[in-house]
Amino acid sequence: MSKMYELKEIYSNIEKAWAQQEKAVLVILTDVKGSAYRLPGSKMLMTSSGKMVGTISGGCLEADLYAWAEKVFESNQPFVHQYDLSDTEIWSLGIGCKGDLQFLFLPVLKEDPSWRTIQQLIQEEKEFSMVINMKTGGKAILAEQFFENQEIPEAVLQEARQLAKHQTRAKVFTYEKIPYLIDAIKSSERVVVAGAGHDAILVAELAHQVGFRVTVIDSRTHFNNDKRFPNAIHITKEFDEISRKEFSDSWWVIMNHHQLKDEEALRLAIESKPKYIGVLGPRYRTAEMLEHIGYDFASGPIYSPVGLDLGAETMYEVAVSIVSEMMSLRAGRTAQSLHGREKIHV
Repeated sequence: MSKMYELKEIYSNIEKAWAQQEKAVLVILTDVKGSAYRLPGSKMLMTSSGKMVGTISGGCLEADLYAWAEKVFESNQPFVHQYDLSDTEIWSLGIGCKGDLQFLFLPVLKEDPSWRTIQQLIQEEKEFSMVINMKTGGKAILAEQFFENQEIPEAVLQEARQLAKHQTRAKVFTYEKIPYLIDAIKSSERVVVAGAGHDAILVAELAHQVGFRVTVIDSRTHFNNDKRFPNAIHITKEFDEISRKEFSDSWWVIMNHHQLKDEEALRLAIESKPKYIGVLGPRYRTAEMLEHIGYDFASGPIYSPVGLDLGAETMYEVAVSIVSEMMSLRAGRTAQSLHGREKIHV
Protein backbone atom coordinates (compact mmCIF):
# COMPACT_ATOMS: atom_id res chain seq x y z
CA MET A 1 0.00 0.00 0.00
CA SER A 2 1.23 3.50 -0.79
CA LYS A 3 0.52 6.61 1.20
CA MET A 4 -1.29 9.34 -0.70
CA TYR A 5 0.56 12.21 0.95
CA GLU A 6 3.95 10.76 -0.02
CA LEU A 7 2.80 10.31 -3.61
CA LYS A 8 1.65 13.93 -3.76
CA GLU A 9 5.16 15.12 -2.97
CA ILE A 10 6.65 12.72 -5.52
CA TYR A 11 4.27 13.85 -8.26
CA SER A 12 4.91 17.54 -7.65
CA ASN A 13 8.59 16.78 -8.27
CA ILE A 14 7.81 14.72 -11.38
CA GLU A 15 6.17 17.85 -12.81
CA LYS A 16 9.25 19.91 -11.96
CA ALA A 17 11.54 17.36 -13.59
CA TRP A 18 9.48 17.31 -16.77
CA ALA A 19 9.39 21.11 -16.87
CA GLN A 20 13.20 21.20 -16.67
CA GLN A 21 13.61 18.51 -19.36
CA GLU A 22 15.05 16.07 -16.81
CA LYS A 23 14.54 12.33 -16.81
CA ALA A 24 12.80 10.68 -13.87
CA VAL A 25 12.71 7.18 -12.44
CA LEU A 26 10.32 5.87 -9.82
CA VAL A 27 12.09 3.41 -7.52
CA ILE A 28 9.63 1.04 -5.82
CA LEU A 29 10.37 -1.43 -3.05
CA THR A 30 8.45 -4.45 -4.33
CA ASP A 31 9.36 -7.28 -1.95
CA VAL A 32 10.97 -7.75 1.48
CA LYS A 33 12.19 -10.90 3.15
CA GLY A 34 13.48 -10.36 6.65
CA SER A 35 13.92 -6.87 8.08
CA ALA A 36 13.68 -3.59 6.18
CA TYR A 37 13.26 0.11 6.89
CA ARG A 38 10.05 0.38 4.82
CA LEU A 39 7.27 -1.91 3.61
CA PRO A 40 6.69 -3.06 0.02
CA GLY A 41 5.13 -0.26 -2.00
CA SER A 42 7.43 2.44 -0.60
CA LYS A 43 8.65 4.76 -3.34
CA MET A 44 11.37 7.24 -4.22
CA LEU A 45 11.72 9.55 -7.19
CA MET A 46 15.16 10.00 -8.72
CA THR A 47 15.89 12.55 -11.43
CA SER A 48 18.76 12.95 -13.84
CA SER A 49 19.82 16.14 -12.03
CA GLY A 50 20.58 14.06 -8.93
CA LYS A 51 17.46 14.92 -6.97
CA MET A 52 15.95 12.23 -4.74
CA VAL A 53 12.49 12.54 -3.18
CA GLY A 54 11.09 10.12 -0.61
CA THR A 55 12.63 7.45 1.61
CA ILE A 56 13.10 3.74 1.20
CA SER A 57 16.08 2.62 3.26
CA GLY A 58 16.71 5.46 5.67
CA GLY A 59 19.87 6.49 3.83
CA CYS A 60 22.00 3.35 3.61
CA LEU A 61 21.03 2.34 0.05
CA GLU A 62 20.06 5.54 -1.70
CA ALA A 63 23.43 6.25 -3.33
CA ASP A 64 23.62 2.74 -4.76
CA LEU A 65 19.98 2.90 -5.88
CA TYR A 66 20.75 6.08 -7.76
CA ALA A 67 23.56 4.33 -9.66
CA TRP A 68 21.00 1.79 -10.93
CA ALA A 69 18.52 4.56 -11.72
CA GLU A 70 21.15 6.16 -13.98
CA LYS A 71 21.05 3.05 -16.16
CA VAL A 72 17.28 3.49 -16.54
CA PHE A 73 17.74 7.16 -17.48
CA GLU A 74 19.71 5.87 -20.46
CA SER A 75 17.58 2.85 -21.42
CA ASN A 76 14.06 4.14 -20.62
CA GLN A 77 13.26 0.52 -19.74
CA PRO A 78 12.08 -0.89 -16.39
CA PHE A 79 14.62 -2.80 -14.37
CA VAL A 80 14.44 -5.06 -11.29
CA HIS A 81 17.32 -5.33 -8.84
CA GLN A 82 17.74 -7.54 -5.77
CA TYR A 83 19.72 -6.74 -2.61
CA ASP A 84 20.79 -9.27 -0.01
CA LEU A 85 21.80 -7.03 2.90
CA SER A 86 22.82 -9.98 5.04
CA ASP A 87 25.94 -10.43 2.89
CA THR A 88 28.42 -8.51 5.03
CA GLU A 89 31.33 -9.19 2.66
CA ILE A 90 29.62 -7.10 -0.02
CA TRP A 91 27.83 -4.64 2.25
CA SER A 92 30.49 -3.91 4.86
CA LEU A 93 28.56 -0.77 5.78
CA GLY A 94 27.10 -1.65 9.15
CA ILE A 95 23.62 -1.68 7.64
CA GLY A 96 21.01 -2.04 10.37
CA CYS A 97 18.39 -4.03 8.45
CA LYS A 98 19.54 -7.41 7.14
CA GLY A 99 16.69 -8.10 4.76
CA ASP A 100 16.48 -9.39 1.22
CA LEU A 101 15.02 -6.51 -0.80
CA GLN A 102 13.74 -6.24 -4.35
CA PHE A 103 13.37 -2.94 -6.20
CA LEU A 104 11.62 -1.97 -9.42
CA PHE A 105 13.13 0.96 -11.34
CA LEU A 106 10.36 2.42 -13.48
CA PRO A 107 10.99 5.20 -16.03
CA VAL A 108 8.50 8.06 -15.70
CA LEU A 109 8.02 9.14 -19.30
CA LYS A 110 6.04 12.27 -20.08
CA GLU A 111 4.58 10.68 -23.21
CA ASP A 112 3.03 7.83 -21.16
CA PRO A 113 -0.58 9.00 -20.49
CA SER A 114 -1.00 6.72 -17.46
CA TRP A 115 1.18 9.05 -15.36
CA ARG A 116 -1.25 11.91 -16.00
CA THR A 117 -4.14 9.67 -14.99
CA ILE A 118 -2.42 8.72 -11.74
CA GLN A 119 -1.59 12.36 -11.07
CA GLN A 120 -5.24 13.38 -11.45
CA LEU A 121 -6.43 10.63 -9.09
CA ILE A 122 -3.89 11.72 -6.48
CA GLN A 123 -4.88 15.38 -6.76
CA GLU A 124 -8.54 14.41 -6.28
CA GLU A 125 -7.65 12.17 -3.30
CA LYS A 126 -9.35 9.20 -5.00
CA GLU A 127 -8.30 5.72 -3.98
CA PHE A 128 -7.07 3.44 -6.73
CA SER A 129 -4.98 0.36 -7.44
CA MET A 130 -2.00 0.37 -9.75
CA VAL A 131 -0.87 -2.84 -11.46
CA ILE A 132 2.56 -2.84 -13.11
CA ASN A 133 4.09 -5.43 -15.40
CA MET A 134 7.58 -5.55 -13.87
CA LYS A 135 9.17 -6.66 -17.14
CA THR A 136 7.62 -4.20 -19.59
CA GLY A 137 6.38 -1.37 -17.37
CA GLY A 138 2.84 -1.72 -18.71
CA LYS A 139 0.23 -0.53 -16.24
CA ALA A 140 -3.41 -0.83 -15.31
CA ILE A 141 -5.20 1.68 -13.10
CA LEU A 142 -8.34 0.63 -11.27
CA ALA A 143 -10.51 3.12 -9.38
CA GLU A 144 -14.17 3.53 -8.57
CA GLN A 145 -15.96 4.20 -11.87
CA PHE A 146 -12.61 4.30 -13.67
CA PHE A 147 -10.47 1.76 -15.48
CA GLU A 148 -7.40 2.09 -17.69
CA ASN A 149 -5.37 -0.87 -18.93
CA GLN A 150 -2.13 -1.35 -20.85
CA GLU A 151 -2.54 -5.05 -21.63
CA ILE A 152 -2.58 -6.44 -18.07
CA PRO A 153 -4.21 -9.94 -18.07
CA GLU A 154 -7.68 -10.27 -16.58
CA ALA A 155 -6.48 -12.81 -14.00
CA VAL A 156 -4.07 -10.22 -12.60
CA LEU A 157 -6.73 -7.51 -12.60
CA GLN A 158 -9.07 -9.81 -10.70
CA GLU A 159 -6.38 -10.36 -8.06
CA ALA A 160 -5.98 -6.58 -7.76
CA ARG A 161 -9.73 -6.10 -7.32
CA GLN A 162 -9.83 -8.70 -4.56
CA LEU A 163 -6.90 -7.09 -2.74
CA ALA A 164 -8.00 -3.48 -3.15
CA LYS A 165 -10.16 -3.01 -0.06
CA HIS A 166 -7.93 -4.67 2.53
CA GLN A 167 -4.44 -4.44 1.04
CA THR A 168 -1.92 -3.03 3.54
CA ARG A 169 1.26 -3.40 1.48
CA ALA A 170 2.17 -3.86 -2.17
CA LYS A 171 2.29 -7.43 -3.49
CA VAL A 172 4.09 -9.15 -6.35
CA PHE A 173 1.69 -11.51 -8.14
CA THR A 174 3.20 -13.88 -10.70
CA TYR A 175 1.05 -14.95 -13.63
CA GLU A 176 2.40 -17.09 -16.48
CA LYS A 177 5.94 -16.51 -15.18
CA ILE A 178 5.60 -12.72 -15.37
CA PRO A 179 5.72 -10.71 -12.12
CA TYR A 180 3.12 -7.97 -11.62
CA LEU A 181 3.23 -5.41 -8.83
CA ILE A 182 -0.18 -4.76 -7.29
CA ASP A 183 -0.27 -1.60 -5.20
CA ALA A 184 -3.37 -0.11 -3.56
CA ILE A 185 -3.21 3.66 -3.06
CA LYS A 186 -5.31 4.71 -0.09
CA SER A 187 -6.60 8.23 0.47
CA SER A 188 -5.33 10.13 3.47
CA GLU A 189 -7.46 9.90 6.60
CA ARG A 190 -9.07 13.19 7.62
CA VAL A 191 -8.61 14.55 11.13
CA VAL A 192 -10.80 17.37 12.39
CA VAL A 193 -9.25 19.52 15.10
CA ALA A 194 -12.04 21.28 17.00
CA GLY A 195 -10.45 24.40 18.41
CA ALA A 196 -7.64 26.64 17.18
CA GLY A 197 -5.73 27.31 20.38
CA HIS A 198 -1.94 27.32 20.66
CA ASP A 199 -1.77 23.61 21.50
CA ALA A 200 -3.94 22.78 18.47
CA ILE A 201 -1.21 24.18 16.18
CA LEU A 202 1.14 21.40 17.25
CA VAL A 203 -1.49 18.67 16.92
CA ALA A 204 -2.48 19.88 13.43
CA GLU A 205 1.11 20.10 12.20
CA LEU A 206 2.15 16.69 13.56
CA ALA A 207 -1.00 15.09 12.10
CA HIS A 208 -0.17 16.64 8.72
CA GLN A 209 3.43 15.39 8.91
CA VAL A 210 2.29 11.78 9.40
CA GLY A 211 -0.20 11.86 6.54
CA PHE A 212 -3.56 13.00 7.88
CA ARG A 213 -5.58 15.60 5.99
CA VAL A 214 -6.22 18.26 8.61
CA THR A 215 -9.28 20.48 9.03
CA VAL A 216 -9.50 23.03 11.84
CA ILE A 217 -12.93 24.18 13.01
CA ASP A 218 -13.03 27.43 14.99
CA SER A 219 -15.15 30.48 14.26
CA ARG A 220 -12.38 32.87 15.39
CA THR A 221 -10.69 33.95 12.17
CA HIS A 222 -7.83 35.62 14.03
CA PHE A 223 -6.96 32.16 15.40
CA ASN A 224 -8.09 29.86 12.59
CA ASN A 225 -6.11 31.01 9.56
CA ASP A 226 -3.31 30.07 7.15
CA LYS A 227 -0.64 31.81 9.17
CA ARG A 228 -1.24 29.67 12.26
CA PHE A 229 -2.31 26.49 10.44
CA PRO A 230 -0.56 26.55 7.04
CA ASN A 231 -1.27 22.89 6.23
CA ALA A 232 -4.94 22.74 7.17
CA ILE A 233 -8.37 23.51 5.77
CA HIS A 234 -10.07 26.23 7.80
CA ILE A 235 -13.76 26.23 8.72
CA THR A 236 -14.84 29.33 10.60
CA LYS A 237 -18.48 28.40 11.16
CA GLU A 238 -20.10 27.59 14.49
CA PHE A 239 -20.42 23.86 15.15
CA ASP A 240 -24.22 23.88 14.87
CA GLU A 241 -23.94 25.37 11.36
CA ILE A 242 -21.94 22.41 9.99
CA SER A 243 -23.50 19.45 8.18
CA ARG A 244 -23.00 16.03 9.77
CA LYS A 245 -22.49 14.48 6.33
CA GLU A 246 -19.56 16.79 5.59
CA PHE A 247 -17.28 14.98 8.02
CA SER A 248 -18.40 11.36 7.95
CA ASP A 249 -15.65 8.79 8.60
CA SER A 250 -13.33 11.43 10.08
CA TRP A 251 -11.02 11.45 13.08
CA TRP A 252 -11.78 14.11 15.69
CA VAL A 253 -9.72 15.84 18.36
CA ILE A 254 -11.87 17.99 20.67
CA MET A 255 -9.74 20.74 22.21
CA ASN A 256 -11.63 24.05 22.38
CA HIS A 257 -10.78 24.68 26.07
CA HIS A 258 -14.37 25.89 26.43
CA GLN A 259 -16.93 23.44 27.75
CA LEU A 260 -19.97 24.62 25.78
CA LYS A 261 -18.00 24.63 22.53
CA ASP A 262 -16.53 21.24 23.36
CA GLU A 263 -20.06 19.93 23.91
CA GLU A 264 -21.18 21.27 20.54
CA ALA A 265 -18.11 19.76 18.86
CA LEU A 266 -18.61 16.45 20.63
CA ARG A 267 -22.23 16.26 19.49
CA LEU A 268 -21.21 17.04 15.90
CA ALA A 269 -18.46 14.42 16.02
CA ILE A 270 -20.72 11.67 17.42
CA GLU A 271 -23.44 12.39 14.85
CA SER A 272 -20.96 12.36 11.94
CA LYS A 273 -20.22 8.59 12.01
CA PRO A 274 -16.63 9.12 13.20
CA LYS A 275 -13.70 6.74 13.17
CA TYR A 276 -12.23 8.26 16.32
CA ILE A 277 -13.06 10.99 18.83
CA GLY A 278 -10.29 12.11 21.16
CA VAL A 279 -11.32 14.51 23.92
CA LEU A 280 -8.75 16.63 25.74
CA GLY A 281 -9.09 16.79 29.49
CA PRO A 282 -10.02 14.42 32.33
CA ARG A 283 -12.56 11.66 31.84
CA TYR A 284 -15.07 13.05 34.35
CA ARG A 285 -15.28 16.25 32.26
CA THR A 286 -16.04 14.23 29.13
CA ALA A 287 -18.66 12.22 31.05
CA GLU A 288 -20.30 15.45 32.14
CA MET A 289 -20.34 16.82 28.60
CA LEU A 290 -21.80 13.59 27.24
CA GLU A 291 -24.57 13.73 29.82
CA HIS A 292 -25.37 17.33 28.87
CA ILE A 293 -25.78 16.42 25.17
CA GLY A 294 -27.69 13.19 25.75
CA TYR A 295 -24.98 10.69 24.87
CA ASP A 296 -22.59 8.37 26.71
CA PHE A 297 -19.24 6.65 26.15
CA ALA A 298 -20.95 3.91 24.13
CA SER A 299 -22.21 6.48 21.62
CA GLY A 300 -19.03 6.43 19.55
CA PRO A 301 -15.32 5.58 19.45
CA ILE A 302 -14.56 8.05 22.25
CA TYR A 303 -11.05 8.22 23.70
CA SER A 304 -10.94 10.15 26.95
CA PRO A 305 -8.51 11.34 28.05
CA VAL A 306 -7.07 11.53 24.55
CA GLY A 307 -3.57 10.25 23.81
CA LEU A 308 -1.11 7.55 24.80
CA ASP A 309 0.35 7.38 28.28
CA LEU A 310 3.77 8.83 27.49
CA GLY A 311 4.13 10.95 30.60
CA ALA A 312 3.37 14.03 28.49
CA GLU A 313 3.28 17.45 30.15
CA THR A 314 4.27 20.15 27.67
CA MET A 315 2.07 21.11 24.71
CA TYR A 316 4.48 19.43 22.31
CA GLU A 317 4.57 16.22 24.36
CA VAL A 318 0.77 16.18 24.54
CA ALA A 319 0.58 16.62 20.75
CA VAL A 320 2.97 13.68 20.26
CA SER A 321 0.81 11.60 22.62
CA ILE A 322 -2.40 12.44 20.72
CA VAL A 323 -1.03 11.89 17.21
CA SER A 324 0.76 8.70 18.30
CA GLU A 325 -2.56 7.27 19.49
CA MET A 326 -4.19 8.09 16.16
CA MET A 327 -1.29 6.54 14.26
CA SER A 328 -1.50 3.30 16.21
CA LEU A 329 -5.25 3.03 15.66
CA ARG A 330 -4.94 3.92 11.97
CA ALA A 331 -2.45 1.07 11.56
CA GLY A 332 -4.64 -1.34 13.53
CA ARG A 333 -1.97 -1.70 16.22
CA THR A 334 -2.03 -1.76 19.99
CA ALA A 335 0.64 0.74 20.93
CA GLN A 336 3.52 -0.85 22.80
CA SER A 337 7.30 -0.90 22.85
CA LEU A 338 9.13 -2.62 19.99
CA HIS A 339 11.71 -3.87 22.49
CA GLY A 340 12.35 -7.59 22.10
CA ARG A 341 10.42 -7.94 18.85
CA GLU A 342 12.19 -9.86 16.08
CA LYS A 343 10.46 -7.95 13.28
CA ILE A 344 9.49 -4.29 13.18
CA HIS A 345 6.75 -4.68 10.55
CA VAL A 346 4.25 -7.47 11.15
